[in-house]
Amino acid sequence: MKEKEIKEIIKKGESRNLEFKETLSVKEEIGESVSAFSNSCNGKILIGISNSGEIKGVQIGEKTIEQLANYIKQNTDNSIYPDIKVEKINNKNIIIIGVSEADEKPVFFRGKAYKRIGSSNHKLSASEIRKLAKESTKSYWDEQICEEARLEDIDENKVMWFLKKAREERGLKIEENISIKEILIKLRLLKNEKLTNTAILLFGKEPQKFFLQAEAKCIRFKGNKPVKPYIDFQTISGSVFDVVNGIEDFVLKNIKKAIWLIPGKIERAERYEYPSEAIREAVVNAVAHRDYESVSKIQVRIFDDYLEIWNPGKLPEGWTVEKLKQKHESIPKNPLLFKQLSWVKYVEDVGGGTLDMIEKCKEWNLPEPEFEFTGTSLVVSFAKSKFTEEYLNILELNNRQKEAINYINEKGKITRGEYEKVFAVHERQANRELKQLLKLGLIERQGSGYKVYYILSRQKMSGSVEKDPKRDLNV
Repeated sequence: MKEKEIKEIIKKGESRNLEFKETLSVKEEIGESVSAFSNSCNGKILIGISNSGEIKGVQIGEKTIEQLANYIKQNTDNSIYPDIKVEKINNKNIIIIGVSEADEKPVFFRGKAYKRIGSSNHKLSASEIRKLAKESTKSYWDEQICEEARLEDIDENKVMWFLKKAREERGLKIEENISIKEILIKLRLLKNEKLTNTAILLFGKEPQKFFLQAEAKCIRFKGNKPVKPYIDFQTISGSVFDVVNGIEDFVLKNIKKAIWLIPGKIERAERYEYPSEAIREAVVNAVAHRDYESVSKIQVRIFDDYLEIWNPGKLPEGWTVEKLKQKHESIPKNPLLFKQLSWVKYVEDVGGGTLDMIEKCKEWNLPEPEFEFTGTSLVVSFAKSKFTEEYLNILELNNRQKEAINYINEKGKITRGEYEKVFAVHERQANRELKQLLKLGLIERQGSGYKVYYILSRQKMSGSVEKDPKRDLNV
């Protein structure tokens, strides 16, 4: 690692994946951290760094690293062989111990097992040890062998595209001039000479030949209820990348581009009814986290006033949909698939996808997306702005008031002074027209005194669309 990168990591402070130790004399604590990372998540232990992040450095002798590696190996069960490196920061030696999450758990240190909670280590109880042992024997679907698949079922062009993209985005260090088989082995997509399910989902020539459920149904309905006839219908198949891109194309084809008249400007601003970044995030989440053992397919349903993305599967144990609106960790349903998607920046392993969706909708002055768990699927819903041209026409507003709504939608707020200046009206006229918008519930007054300004009404924005209670639809 480069010195600048390490300093950036240190600056962030201790976390679930990072531990600081000031000296090698605390070998017991180092061993506990190795156990905790092995049982919980990939992590790094930086030795020569104080708890506050001050770079102290350590003295390193001829056999220091060898002795440290032996100490960890001899005192862990299953034996852990960590990746240990020495780096210079500010001309001081620090030791970096890289620990990978173990396949076989629990990993004990001196007869005790630990797990990582936040930025500290927690000693496992007997019941927690039994539970962890039981879970570690579980085989994730995406890591299992696709028995019927052969190497000739892999599309080499897809593999090479992935390799190039992963090198550009994340610096993946796999050479181009090796065989497809060797590439798949390095990506952990080939086990015992056999392809994993993830290999087929990513690079299969015909993934649906093996997994019929790995496709998406996209429907554009007329109105706000899921009833026939459909305006548009399409089945999206191919690799997970094809499915993501195909869904995105279908959505953008079937939603309108809103046109905003910006006061003081001749040109009109155009944008889709929904932020495409938020839609793509929801689609990628559905592909990455869905339950591939379910026969259900991902569904995208577009209605006049809202759209839904249905993801077959369940929330992580103990979670509710409310947790998706808060800071949370990343718990992939399909860790091997998720890892590959992260190489090409389709996902970030930080648990912030749902928060990004919420933030994008706020930036666009749209209602926050709704999250709903039906018992068999997670549904993400995006609603249109209530401030449509049709709605404003019904209220019989004058052109200045309509443009003021567009102005606030573009700028985020408006003051009375700005209203006077932009629309060339006197103070009394501005007050009267703003008061009418307040009375209609279209805007809200914020601040006090000379700092008063107006924003779009949150009540109007957050009103949920009336949905058909019988929404389950087999298509």
